[in-house]
Amino acid sequence: MKKIHVWLVAILMAAGLGLIAPGPASAASYCGLVWGSLAKSNATMSSASVTTVRTGQHYCFDRMVVDLNGKVAGYTVQYVPAVVQDGSGLPVALRGGAFLQVTVNAHNETYNPANRNELANVTGYQTFRQVASAGGFEGYTSFGLGVRARLPFQVFALDGPGTGSRLIIDVAHFW
Repeated sequence: MKKIHVWLVAILMAAGLGLIAPGPASAASYCGLVWGSLAKSNATMSSASVTTVRTGQHYCFDRMVVDLNGKVAGYTVQYVPAVVQDGSGLPVALRGGAFLQVTVNAHNETYNPANRNELANVTGYQTFRQVASAGGFEGYTSFGLGVRARLPFQVFALDGPGTGSRLIIDVAHFW
């Protein structure tokens, strides 16, 4: 009986000192990001056209920016088994373990980059592996974004500079 009391006192003391405590209910998200990996879209059409595509690195994510010469209206960004060219449906070869198809609903698909396979140099990026053009067809301009793995991402539009706007795609480095 005395042994039971000794063990009970030891357990109560350990719990009181915080040595025995329940673990957290859930792990904290990476950098506080609460993004998911499901498709994000807005079906509105735009009369703007794509002018440039650029990328950047941030502490918690890599960023792709699609610049337009007018208001960003519609877009679809989603993970796909393979990025395909608009119109033909032919696959776009991309480096990476997962692929985002980025489609901008822009009536004027006049974007014609110098190198369709390498729109931006992403060497040394933590998440991005390649950014390529997937062409334009019937009011849509598409891009392929090869990433390290299927990771959470967010999509949003920003006004400016001037009368232009930007479609932003951020892909987290980790879950």
